[in-house]
Amino acid sequence: MTTRQLPHIVIVGAGFAGLTAAKRLKNAPLRITLVDRNNYHLFQPLLYQVAITGLVPSQIAYPLRTIFRKQKNLTFRMGEVTSINLQEKYVKLNGSVIAYDYLLLAVGGETEFFGMESVREHGFQIKDIESAVATRNHLLQMFEKASRETDAAKRRAMLTFVVVGGGPTGVETSGALAELIAHVMRKEYPELDIREARVILLEAGKALIASYPEELRRATFQLLQKKNVEIRLGARLMEYNGQRVSLGDGTEIRTNTVIWTAGVRAAGITERLGAAAAGSGRVRSEATLQLPDHPEVYVVGDAAYLENGDGQPLPMLSTVAIQQGKAAAENILRAIRGVKQKPFRYKDPGLLATIGRNAAVARIWGLSFSGFVAWLIWVGLHIYRIIGFRNRLVVLINWAWDYFFYDNQVRLITRE
Repeated sequence: MTTRQLPHIVIVGAGFAGLTAAKRLKNAPLRITLVDRNNYHLFQPLLYQVAITGLVPSQIAYPLRTIFRKQKNLTFRMGEVTSINLQEKYVKLNGSVIAYDYLLLAVGGETEFFGMESVREHGFQIKDIESAVATRNHLLQMFEKASRETDAAKRRAMLTFVVVGGGPTGVETSGALAELIAHVMRKEYPELDIREARVILLEAGKALIASYPEELRRATFQLLQKKNVEIRLGARLMEYNGQRVSLGDGTEIRTNTVIWTAGVRAAGITERLGAAAAGSGRVRSEATLQLPDHPEVYVVGDAAYLENGDGQPLPMLSTVAIQQGKAAAENILRAIRGVKQKPFRYKDPGLLATIGRNAAVARIWGLSFSGFVAWLIWVGLHIYRIIGFRNRLVVLINWAWDYFFYDNQVRLITRE
């Protein structure tokens, strides 16, 4: 069989799911076209550290062409998929057409603002490199402006930072931001009374990291309080005009900074599939990760809606995406061989979230613990999962420097 006669699989998205699937199919008898609008794989769990001046983008991103340099059955195409024709089996990419025998949709997610256009317009998010760098620039600019502001009310608004959403990203962001203020900005801006700076974490529900066990929710709350993060539960944000946050109970907070981490939904391309959708725009897939009525199409990662054994949807986490990418790749190989597809079963590896220096919460092997040991596990796991030895080494050195000298190294305001 010539190369042209081999089955052709198009993988849309080079996040955790798409990357895992492409690597899994390295030695398979097929042609792979990997499509992504970026030319790099982004390690999203550490993206908030770019926003809080802990890392630079190049330390958590790695070129896709370098990753797949030695994989002979894969071709990378950089571009945006604008439409998918399920009947004719092709995708449109920047005006060109790519036909497929099998399609793997690993398109990831995007920020969900729940219809609050004022937050979309005036707030900040941490969803990609561009938004993380914009957030970093803004945070640093607030300190620069505050350092020369003589009006006390305006200065306090500049130094009030509101993080919306008490999930893992919101918890990690608010903890890191509080530490940046306490250990770094205090030294950088001696002209400021750093006690005026506030980090406020708003959560509409009754608990932080609600999907975690009770003991970890409680530990997270206590660890954040020790870092002087103001936590407000049952606080529903209604509007933000760039100067003032309005909450559901009528409370107002004067602030120039809102960082939104409260929602995520499947990427917009899923809405144009014509497939059955569930919450957050996710596509309902079969247990085998196949699209109903289109068995040659597989949906994985944040774009896929699949329930676990308890009837609850699987979370939009990198661990789910990685396992689904592997499972989908194996099912594609089964389809090529004419073998029955295998249902996906998620194996929960545990839960981890960091709240800053020496502070994290973890649930591993059925055991819950928090503090320094959980933080060491978090550090080790994230270093291991970063792609590229150089990136691992640089991040480790950066974190070690920050740990021993309380000095973040990336306090640059750059032109966008």
